[in-house]
Amino acid sequence: MGAQLGLWLSFALIGFGLILIVEGLVYAIAPEAMKKLLLRLVEVPASALRTGGLIAAVVGFALLWAVKTF
Repeated sequence: MGAQLGLWLSFALIGFGLILIVEGLVYAIAPEAMKKLLLRLVEVPASALRTGGLIAAVVGFALLWAVKTF
């Protein structure tokens, strides 16, 4: 059980690191485009943001599960 937890923790930390790399690069390469995008994001309904976030979380979890399983 401990090894399984360690594996999931490793996946989570790797994923978090990749997110930080990608987001950092986007802000470093195109800060003005990100400002425009964030201003447009305010206009998106909360329900659409929630749905998109849940879909992203489920897909991410499925990817981690697939990598672990296969």
